[in-house]
Amino acid sequence: MRPWSDRPIVDCQEPLEPLPDALLRLEPHPYVSVGAPYGAGADPFRLRSGVIARLLGAEDQLKARHPELRLAVFDAWRPIPVQSYMVAHAISEECNRRGVDRLDPAQAQDLKSVVADVGRFWAPPSDDPATPPPHSTGAAVDLTLASASDGSPLDMGGAIDAIGSISEPDHYRDQADHQPLSSAAVWHGRRILLRQVMTAFGFEQHPNEWWHFSHGDQLWAWRSGAARAIYAATPSSSVTA
Repeated sequence: MRPWSDRPIVDCQEPLEPLPDALLRLEPHPYVSVGAPYGAGADPFRLRSGVIARLLGAEDQLKARHPELRLAVFDAWRPIPVQSYMVAHAISEECNRRGVDRLDPAQAQDLKSVVADVGRFWAPPSDDPATPPPHSTGAAVDLTLASASDGSPLDMGGAIDAIGSISEPDHYRDQADHQPLSSAAVWHGRRILLRQVMTAFGFEQHPNEWWHFSHGDQLWAWRSGAARAIYAATPSSSVTA
């Protein structure tokens, strides 16, 4: 259970819609590339219509403040089967990184640690309508800053989906305070800028992930103090063309 799992959901029935051309997508889509089962014709670059409107507002504010920058969307909507696939993939990748053999009983505790660490970043693929994964609602978006000239992502001091404290939004804050001319200060400043333009348009940030923002899901309700979430899990059959 997440701290936001107790928030009730009353879905407002907004449709999932494709991201407009004004929003930059980072392609090829990373989870499609590793075989995640989106299904024929299912586009991961979709969000609820109200979320798209807010994202466009954040993009406009970023351009006004920093014409040399753009928002770049890494991931958006995930059907629950994709969430399940990617949780398993993340566990497998982290086991490989740490040299943990999942089939070795002697490494059972190491495997348990991997699962716990991955669980700080990847929501359980729950099919319970009361506890949907944030991305399965069409409310959550993973994104970064990019160059407006060529669309290349900026260095944010850690990769999207990295498992560990490096992904926490304020990971570099203390180092930036003590070394204002360091790379850490640059990375911290970029993370702050991303958070500023997103929260200005009603998004809330995942506490463990500098790249994850949402509006309307249970995480948003918990962080904003809203009494209820307004987006439930959205199946493939409900998307608009």
